[in-house]
Amino acid sequence: MLVDVAVIGMGPVGATLANLLGRYGLKVAVLEREAAPYPLPRAVHFDAECMRVFDAIGVSAEVAGDCLVSTGMKFVNAEGQLLVDWPRPEEVGPQGWHSSYRFHQPDLERTLRQCLASQPNISVRSRCEVYALEHCASHVTVRFEDLSCGRLEAIDAAYVVGADGARSLVRRLIGGEMTDLGLHERWLVFDALLKRPWSVLGDCSVQFCDPARPATYVRGVGNRRRFEIMLLPDEDAAAIARPESVWSLIDKWMTPEDADLERAAVYTFHAVVAQRWRKGRLLLAGDSAHQTPPFLGQGLCAGIRDAANLAWKLAAILGHRAPDELLDSYQEERAPHVSEYIRLAVELGGIIQARDPAAAAERDRTLAAAPRQLRSLSPRLGASALRLGEPPSGMVSAQPALSTGMRLDQRAGRDFAVLMKPGLLNENQRDALRTYTSYPVKFIEDDSAATLAWLDELDAAAIIVRPDRYVYGTAANLPQLQALMRQLAALLQNAKAAVVAA
Repeated sequence: MLVDVAVIGMGPVGATLANLLGRYGLKVAVLEREAAPYPLPRAVHFDAECMRVFDAIGVSAEVAGDCLVSTGMKFVNAEGQLLVDWPRPEEVGPQGWHSSYRFHQPDLERTLRQCLASQPNISVRSRCEVYALEHCASHVTVRFEDLSCGRLEAIDAAYVVGADGARSLVRRLIGGEMTDLGLHERWLVFDALLKRPWSVLGDCSVQFCDPARPATYVRGVGNRRRFEIMLLPDEDAAAIARPESVWSLIDKWMTPEDADLERAAVYTFHAVVAQRWRKGRLLLAGDSAHQTPPFLGQGLCAGIRDAANLAWKLAAILGHRAPDELLDSYQEERAPHVSEYIRLAVELGGIIQARDPAAAAERDRTLAAAPRQLRSLSPRLGASALRLGEPPSGMVSAQPALSTGMRLDQRAGRDFAVLMKPGLLNENQRDALRTYTSYPVKFIEDDSAATLAWLDELDAAAIIVRPDRYVYGTAANLPQLQALMRQLAALLQNAKAAVVAA
């Protein structure tokens, strides 16, 4: 069996990547060790950028129906004084979706797997454990065991993506160390199901920066509530995860009369990034490539961004004759981007986890007098051949509502999009620009107030948006747009770059 891409691991990142690749028309095999999705909560937050990716695979309505819009997060000290405030707007933001969502991971995984099952070019094999990857010139042979019967099998894939988590086999076979960004702490994570009305801590997430016992509260969807409690150095993980210990840690807020304990587990939060995301036809995505502490709620988001960045590049190579070297831009762009999120998470972890009394007192004196105001981080992609010298190239694009009532992403589909003011191109010029590259490009004229305001803000008559919804470049006039299209054609290595008459 020969496929375009084999995805190892069917968590949210692997399932999202496979769905994107399937939408591009590629033949995909997904191999998952477990028989069914993990039934208990894990990740609980994603952002507007993730929702755009879910929209791209056609599941945004189902996903949004299972979500709660988040109102933000506050950091308070032991006396309840505000140290850091991070309000999240409840209205739709510039990306066309709310900026912050709470969700229940089993719900998301069910939706993603249903979408996989609807695509005939995607084959899903559960209870399959990969044990070897053999690199050949034209493909990788993936060897795995069918755990239901012990049979050994193999498939060949042009590319293999390891979305197989923090203990990734693919990462071990690629080789290379992890860069440590400086946080390794044990935390007890437990989820409760309310059984009666309870509003002691409200809807906003709270980081309790108490040196005696740092803790986190998260409002989940429906009747779900999460607490995270930092372990002290000498505490036993098994003992503290017992129900009686769990309840004793939060009895000032919640008791067994209020809720049932759904699960409790001790995790070590890490802040690491793989130094090598690719070796030939092997690639990494999600936790196999990076791990972040949860203080920003960006762990899942980072993996979904990996999937969006990687999917269109694999589609360009396998479906539109782009060079294999295009994949060099994957780690170049994504590793610095995710590292910015991890560094901020580590910085916030330093605020939350401060246990030295003198350090905590100094923190309180500084921040309680002038609480820090956080805003959503939106870093630029790392430098690559696909990122031009000056912003907004490499920034996530806005998503204005077009004059037709459609969102930009709906109109662009899986293609590059040139969003432009009316009158910039005539039909002949537009047709000529389409011949520059075999990768599809949609030219979208729009005069909606939102589009014109965005273009004016960028001092542009047109903006080129990549399939992963990051900005490639802007043009103030037709010659600049033609030059940008030639650059893009050269990167995608299409010999058709024709000269267009102005």
